[in-house]
Amino acid sequence: MPAPHGFSYETRADGSVEITHRGRTATRLRGARAAKFLAEVAAGDAQSVMARWTGAYKFGNERAARNHPRNSGRR
Repeated sequence: MPAPHGFSYETRADGSVEITHRGRTATRLRGARAAKFLAEVAAGDAQSVMARWTGAYKFGNERAARNHPRNSGRR
């Protein structure tokens, strides 16, 4: 699975954080959630953290779902 890319974030003057994906707003975090997000970004891979916080990441079961009998007509 390729690594996530295209994410960026901006910290606002009021302490909120806006996460964008390919130039479009994906989510906006405020308060304690924004502080927790910034701590995670500082400690790890920023792209992966932003993908996880926005929900725009793969769960790893896509290959298994593709091979499921109910999806056999969708290839």
